[in-house]
Amino acid sequence: DPRAVRSEDAVRDVPEEPCPFRSAFQRDRDRILHSKAFRRLKHKTQVFLAPEGDHYRTRLTHTLEVSALSRTVARALGLNEDLVEAIAMGHDLGHAPFGHTGEHALDDLLRQRFDRRYHHNQQSVRVVERLERGGRGLNLTAQVRDGMLHHTGSGLPRSLEGQVVRLVDRIAYVNHDIEDAISAGVLSADDLPAPEIAVLGDTTTRRLTLLVADIVEHSSDGDVIRQSPEVGQAFLSLRKFMFQNVYLASPANDESERARGVVQSLFTWFHDHPEALPPTPAADDLVQRVTDHVAGMTDRYALRVYRDVFMPREGPL
Repeated sequence: DPRAVRSEDAVRDVPEEPCPFRSAFQRDRDRILHSKAFRRLKHKTQVFLAPEGDHYRTRLTHTLEVSALSRTVARALGLNEDLVEAIAMGHDLGHAPFGHTGEHALDDLLRQRFDRRYHHNQQSVRVVERLERGGRGLNLTAQVRDGMLHHTGSGLPRSLEGQVVRLVDRIAYVNHDIEDAISAGVLSADDLPAPEIAVLGDTTTRRLTLLVADIVEHSSDGDVIRQSPEVGQAFLSLRKFMFQNVYLASPANDESERARGVVQSLFTWFHDHPEALPPTPAADDLVQRVTDHVAGMTDRYALRVYRDVFMPREGPL
């Protein structure tokens, strides 16, 4: 497809000799795969905080699902699969602990106390540019960083490949979070809104198949990745249902108050005790260093540090 990004057009801030076997975007994918931030995704949750069950999604399994679905769409449209895969693998590297809740907790605190913001898409780019490899960064291509930055928030990615990941990310998490919510007993299949389910399908497999086919069918020309009006509307409405009934509702929400307390208490404590922060190669200000440290934590590590800092020690007095 002439609309696809060509691998030979990849641009890096620091030029490198090409690899004899891999395209520039494959190298980016491999660097992301080998990064510490990527490995930490296995202990960052989607919706249910530090869940007990073994079968709930984590950020890592979500990332792999987005990658697989995005490649399917890219292949069907004749786009650059290597670029799509690298963007998908890196898109959530900057996610805070405790899913949506952790992100809101950090953002609210930064806004109220320091007049700053926290957005995980911007943090994902910061991770690969400034924090990985002891501060040297991964030197990823501009095309991959653009897709990571614009996978959410306002503004579309410049490439169609980036737009594929942006849309598929939403499709993946809404459908998979429905499954997790049903397993957790937060929803039953009968609670799902009937008109949307009639359009999209009554199982995860049917919905994903239809949503992918719809994107492929309606994005075969033009310079934007899109859904048909009917499917797009039904999907938006299902996503809204999930925000009202799962992401921002109980019992995910009883826990979310606690998670919010953990994130904000840790931030305040590290801000008051900068000597406890790990040494950083970047000469950033204290607020940025604390943000990087807390945002980088996994759910279980955040809970462990919280217990160490705030809970009385057991043992002889």
